[in-house]
Amino acid sequence: MLFTSYGFIAFMAAVLVLYYLLPKVCQWPLLLVASLAFYAIADWRYLFFIVFTAASAYLIALKLESIEARRKAILAQSPDMSKEEKKALKARHKAAQWRWLLLALFLELGVLAVTKYTNFVLENLGKLFRDGRFHAIDMIVPMGISFYTFQTVSYVIDVYRGKQTAQRNFLKLLLFVSFFPQLVQGPISRYGDLSKTLYGPHPYDGKAVSFGLTRVLWGYFKKVVLADRIITAVTALIADTAQYTGTYVFVAMLFYAFELYCDFTGGIDITIGLAEAMGIKVAENFNLPYFSKNIKEYWNRWHITMGTWFTDYIFYPISVSKPMLKLSKWSRDHLGKAVGKRVTVYLSCFAVWLATGIWHGAAWNFVVWGLMNFVVIMASQELEPLYARFHARFHVKGKAPYEVFQIVRTILLMSVIRMFDCYRDVPMTFKMVGTMFTRFNIHVLWDGSLLALGLTGADYGVLIIGFFIVLGVSLYKARRGSVREALYRKPRAALYGVMAALALVIVIFGAYGVGYDSSQFIYNQF
Repeated sequence: MLFTSYGFIAFMAAVLVLYYLLPKVCQWPLLLVASLAFYAIADWRYLFFIVFTAASAYLIALKLESIEARRKAILAQSPDMSKEEKKALKARHKAAQWRWLLLALFLELGVLAVTKYTNFVLENLGKLFRDGRFHAIDMIVPMGISFYTFQTVSYVIDVYRGKQTAQRNFLKLLLFVSFFPQLVQGPISRYGDLSKTLYGPHPYDGKAVSFGLTRVLWGYFKKVVLADRIITAVTALIADTAQYTGTYVFVAMLFYAFELYCDFTGGIDITIGLAEAMGIKVAENFNLPYFSKNIKEYWNRWHITMGTWFTDYIFYPISVSKPMLKLSKWSRDHLGKAVGKRVTVYLSCFAVWLATGIWHGAAWNFVVWGLMNFVVIMASQELEPLYARFHARFHVKGKAPYEVFQIVRTILLMSVIRMFDCYRDVPMTFKMVGTMFTRFNIHVLWDGSLLALGLTGADYGVLIIGFFIVLGVSLYKARRGSVREALYRKPRAALYGVMAALALVIVIFGAYGVGYDSSQFIYNQF
């Protein structure tokens, strides 16, 4: 059930109405039933995977807490225990917890690895040995498994670290794992954050409902009016790699950047807006990423919950692990401080970006995409002394023209890297990007060639107007804050008028019609 389908809109409306009609004690059980129903409608077999994931996390988290409770009970019963005995007791119990944590990671990530990456491994083994022994098999890949697996893993690790109390009610934990607005494309919520508002009770709040539905409509505008319109041209451009080279690749690069932004942020707006309408706070996932001045800043603003997840659960554990600290010390002693201080950072970042690429998809183009981000970020970090000398001499830092240059540079660089996502073939991506510098057919921008990509002049008009609307809203947010808050401070008709206008624009200009099937959100595949 796609977010853009009539079925989901009816489903969403029914849940929202029942949510406030039923007694408040029934609100979170209603969400659990709705979430499981939403998942079962996609494929009832998916339920086995998500229930198994939640059940294993539930039981192991309780076991982790019981081990810690047992240690505290022993300490309470033995007040005369020496410092060495206390350390030995803690070490034994920590080792027991560690074994249970490893079991949780094996189960949770094992299901993800088997379902999502088995065929990738088999296909590559087949290419390597060429003897017919390895073939792709028919494998169920549950919808949203990468998102809910990461949520569950973070929950178990936080319980292990003592940052989070284990949930005693299995059904509540199952709701956290399966909460339907964020199930298919995130954000990747932390239990400690989402649980604060997920279980209610929530009395009806007119402001929250109107704010939430306004954001839902804004998400539909970006998805249905803009992303689903421009995808027609993007698909045409990347489908014919023989004809569409040179300037066409540059156009595809910019079109895809706009499509991906509207598609992904539009879906997240629907998720956060629907949750907000029910009084539930879901973590923000974007903060004006296309206003970033470098790639590191970009990744602090784009898919924020994914970035913080990899930082907290991969980067920091690797960088402070005993083997890494030993390697860092050895490097400082034998290779010098300059090299030694970089070893842990480089290797930890490499692991993060390799994992990020693999998380996005079981294909080499995603692996290369992740590593390209790693290379550019590390190169930028190494060039910082050069940047500092440049700024000291020319005094352009902080000036508007130079900041615009930085933003445009970041957008173009990220768009080039993102072409690995478009062409889905590593050699082909390098070849097509190369044609931008070897084939100079810039005339296609004005000779009518772009009208042969499945879009009419009217479509381009809608896209141009839509682009400036999105840009205007983003600029307002960057300079003054929330547009919704500004509207709310005006007569109530202003907010309701904007909601009505958005709804009307979606109905009139949405990319749909007889026989039209709205495209799946890009991040649904992950």
